Formats: sequence, C-alpha cells, structure tokens
Amino acid sequence: MLKLIKTAEVYAPHYMGIRDILIANDKIAYIEENIEVPSTFVPIEVIDADGQILVPGFIDSHVHLIGGGGEGGFRTRTPEIMLTDITTSGITTAVGVLGTDGTTRRMEGLLAKARALEEEGITCYIHSGSYQVPVKTLTQRVEDDIILIDKIIGVGEIAISDHRSSQPTFEELVKVATAARNGGILSGKAGLIEIHVGDGDEKLSLLEEIVERTEIPARQFHPTHINRNKELFAAGIVYAKKGGYVDLTTSTIPQFMEEGEVKCSTGLRLMLEQGVPISSITFSSDGQASLPSFDETGEFKGLKVGKVSSLFREVRDAVLVEEIPLEQAIRVITSNPAQVLKLPQKGNIQKGKNSDLVFLDKETLTIQTVIAQGQIMVLQGSPRVKGTFE
Repeated sequence: MLKLIKTAEVYAPHYMGIRDILIANDKIAYIEENIEVPSTFVPIEVIDADGQILVPGFIDSHVHLIGGGGEGGFRTRTPEIMLTDITTSGITTAVGVLGTDGTTRRMEGLLAKARALEEEGITCYIHSGSYQVPVKTLTQRVEDDIILIDKIIGVGEIAISDHRSSQPTFEELVKVATAARNGGILSGKAGLIEIHVGDGDEKLSLLEEIVERTEIPARQFHPTHINRNKELFAAGIVYAKKGGYVDLTTSTIPQFMEEGEVKCSTGLRLMLEQGVPISSITFSSDGQASLPSFDETGEFKGLKVGKVSSLFREVRDAVLVEEIPLEQAIRVITSNPAQVLKLPQKGNIQKGKNSDLVFLDKETLTIQTVIAQGQIMVLQGSPRVKGTFE
C-alpha cells in the first residue's frame, strides 16, 4: 500500500522545511519537495498535511505494559495498557518493563503482551528482569535472554537507592552489567541496563563507582526517574556531563511536585543551561506504573497510575512554556531513545527507515494523526485502529 503525505512541515527531528513523503508499506520510500500523483498508476492514499508539523513516531523507553504496582496489596496492582492509550499519545515504539513485583508479574506475560501489541500495530521490545537482583530471566541467563529472544534488548528496571530495592552490591551489579553488555555485543542489541533510581541518599553513587572501577562505560546504564527530587536531579547533571545517559520520568502527581520533583519540561531547560548535551537526555512515561506515596517510616499511603499521555505533554510544555526549539525538544522522545536503545530504524524521518510518524497541529502542537509501520492508527485525533478488546 502506498501513502503520499503532501506539504508537511518536517522535523526529522532536524528541520527539513515543507516536504512530500511517500510511504511504501512500512518504510519511507521518498522525501522530496514535491511528488506528483501519476494519473495512471496503482492506488495511492493521499494525506493532506498542510498546516501540520510532521515528526518521528515517539519512543517510550519505559512502560509497564502488563501493569505494575502492588505496593498497597493485591488490589493496587495496576491494569495492563491498551493499544489506543499508546497510539493516541503518539507512541509508535514502546519498551516494556516489570517493576517492584517480579512474582505475580512475570517475563512470560510481558513478552506475550509485547507480541500482542505488535500484532495490533505498534513496535514493542522488553527488558529482562524486575527490581530484583539476581535477575529473573526467561532462560536463566541474562546473556541468553538478550541473544536468543528477539524482543529482549536489555535488563531492568533494576532498583537502586530505594527502600523497595534488593540492595544490589557493587559486585552483583557489575556481573549483571557485564552479562547485559556481552549479550548486546553478541546480538547487535543495546544490552542496556535500565536503572530505577529511588530517593535514597546513595543516588547514582553505585553507577559512578562501577564506571570508575571497571571497563563498563557509563552509557551502558540508563538511569531513570532522575527528576525525582532536586538532589538526584543535580547528581544526574553531573553523571550526564561525564558521558552518561539520563532519563526523566514524565508521569507525576501534584504531591510529588510539592515534595520537590522537577517537572520534565523545566528539567530539560535546566539541563541544557548547565551544559548537558541534548543527545544525553531522554524522557519516558513510566506508563501504567503505580505512583505510590509513602510516609517517613516507609508505610504505604496511596497511589495513582502513570500515563503514557504524559510523554508528549512534557515535550509540548518544553516548547510552549520553556521556549526550547521543537527540533531540540522532540529529540528526547525520538532520535535520542533510538540511539540509546540501538534501534536504527526508529526515531528519524529518513528514506529507508520505518514509517512511524506523528502529525501535529502547527498552532497548538496537539497530536492529530499517527502512523505506525505505515498504518494509520489515529486519524484527526480519533483512533482508527483499536485493540482486540477495546
């Protein structure tokens, strides 16, 4: 099936100006200043993008696809995500993780959900394991999971500096990181270690020690929730300026903000002002995770659920409120996570790459149309493709 997008203002994410884009099945076939529709040819679906901005499909590198939580008992286990939650948020690629619960949420279920979402139309990958060390894998070995299972591209989210963490030692985390790195090298995947960072006093010190004392590079780790509080945020700036990646979590609740969490859009501006390279920064939603609150003794108080819709909302605020140029801001959910996750077909509008595209209203920067793998998933704000049980 051929689709021709006419007169879109393209951010690839770098600015390209007004372009026509021809899509052939799931690939971008041509990008030209003008592509005419031949009078006698096979059917071509023409999409008028006049007055709209075209950006790469969003990559959410941290989603609890089968739910998470449970910190307040079985009834607080959050529900699985649905296809249209993802697509109406402009997300065309999602990476699934387990969280606190590695017992009633298992790798088998996470892998099955990723495959189900792919059958429904988007791209999905997953990480092996949960908060805990030793890592609970599918094959009993981290390397084997990454090498042998196509959808597994890394490990995590492993928790550090958190009262819910298994408190991994230096030696334990080094072994996990080495296994993940070797698995990535042998399979051509990222071999990434997704690190959940809590609000403990240790912050990123364990990662910094590993980088200083071993040959494992800082960019093998992807520490997330860096905007959890001002002290961790400051530590994240230092880590990024030394060459590491940092990830800011877009899902939040008013209580977290009152307690000192840094709003992602503001955090992006502050990091850029402090000299952090834009290529070192990503946003992820923590979608479907529980957002629990605890009292000073660690007792559970209540929770909300993370939303994938927060991902682009924070990028939009970065542009409209923080006055960061769109071609910079959009990178934190497109080309940057594609680089971090080693997904060369994703994150850019370029000939030969996957046709994952999001149309934005030029005036309001609201999501209008979403194309994933060449298929129109959302049209003018309304889902065109729904999940099996929606």
